[in-house]
Amino acid sequence: MQLDHLISPLDVRSLIGETAGREVTGIAFDSRRVQEGSLFVAVRGTRVDGHDYIEQALHAGAVGVVAEQGRLAPDTLSETGAAAIFVDDSTAALARLADAWYGSPSREMTLVGVTGTNGKTTVTTLLYELYTQLGFRAGLLSTVEIRIGAEKRPATHTTPDALAIHGNLAEMRDAGVDYVFMEVSSHAVHQQRTLGLDFNGGVFTNLSHDHLDYHGTFAEYIKAKKGFFDQLPAGAFALINADDRRSGVMVQNTAARVYRYSLRSNVDFHARLVGNTPQGLQLDLGGTEVFFKLLGRFNAYNLLAAYGTAILLGADSQEVLIALSALRGAEGRLEHVYDPEGRITALVDYAHTPDALRNVLETLRALLPEGHRLACVVGAGGDRDRGKRPEMARIAAELADQVVLTTDNPRSESPEAILDEMEAGVPPAAARRVLRITDRRQAIRTAVRLGFEVLLVAGKGHETYQEIKGERLPFDDRQELANALKEYAGVN
Repeated sequence: MQLDHLISPLDVRSLIGETAGREVTGIAFDSRRVQEGSLFVAVRGTRVDGHDYIEQALHAGAVGVVAEQGRLAPDTLSETGAAAIFVDDSTAALARLADAWYGSPSREMTLVGVTGTNGKTTVTTLLYELYTQLGFRAGLLSTVEIRIGAEKRPATHTTPDALAIHGNLAEMRDAGVDYVFMEVSSHAVHQQRTLGLDFNGGVFTNLSHDHLDYHGTFAEYIKAKKGFFDQLPAGAFALINADDRRSGVMVQNTAARVYRYSLRSNVDFHARLVGNTPQGLQLDLGGTEVFFKLLGRFNAYNLLAAYGTAILLGADSQEVLIALSALRGAEGRLEHVYDPEGRITALVDYAHTPDALRNVLETLRALLPEGHRLACVVGAGGDRDRGKRPEMARIAAELADQVVLTTDNPRSESPEAILDEMEAGVPPAAARRVLRITDRRQAIRTAVRLGFEVLLVAGKGHETYQEIKGERLPFDDRQELANALKEYAGVN
């Protein structure tokens, strides 16, 4: 693609050098990925500023550089003859360039984004599986995985960088995908990774304490989530959880058509929880009672969000309910792990926020047969919102009969320091029911040996690694729990 054509969607403040007649072979925002003919976009990240690596990009063969005003000396270009394109915001420019490079793939498919603190993965996965069941070719961009039709690959972020998003969407378009369902994180909105995407709809699940390590304040976190709905076009829909008190704020300035779903009020999409059993949920939707295989009241909201989205996209109500009733939801969300002896109901869940942990534990507590006990293994991530740590421990101690505090992904922090902060949240009266075992593998083994009838291992869900001091070491809660159950049962 010619450089002058590629940069045409940008609000260019000034130019140095020629853009006409220059062939661009690719776009990169990491100087290590620049090849001969690349356009390098200097992006300011949270830890690294791409403007500091412009010279490396030029020496690697970049034919042009997109930079912010005042961040590039003209003599830097003299040796290479590369062009410089100056913009106010290079992060926003990257998203626009990615859209142009891949030929605006989102405009050729139906794209729905799902945002909120909890439930994003379950709702997007339900929608992907639902539309696959309905006979469409569907795509999924989630925390757990990327799916292009039947092809499955692991995901690395809730919302990938702008180049990766558009690259994935281009693959989906080329594979004949009709509908794409995408998790939209607050980080992605704040970093403008979703600019240039043509959303047909947006879904809001709920909002609670999370990511304050990044956003600084809860108000800024709300602002980031709201930003997604501010970007929706007039032809799109915004479907919000009316039972969340902050849902109205999300759509204050949206141009989209607003719809609501609720378990409490008679709004656009209303359901009544008829039954909540260890086998699943019984919901009444408009006079039709349907059994679903997901557990817990919080999943009733997820199912209702998926149902409402499908109806707004034009699907038939009865077909949607029949298909949804057969689905089991996302990997690592209240996922059962087989016990060879059948003595322990063992589950793994991604619950890594106070609200998510409370939802899961309250669900399990409500379903617990009389005389049965509930144990919980839980940790908290390093280099993340520290305010969650004591709260997570407090909730676990309140709702579980036995708690084992352990590591999650300590990252660069001391595991012991994280556990100290968690322990500070344990009420003195509950201290005797709380164990502290730093090694997560040992914590899971110990929790199994306690022999409680129900065991929840929370925090990591689908993840297959533990991040320690910059390394991702292989670790899968499901596999570790399965191994511990076999060992406890005496199975080799």
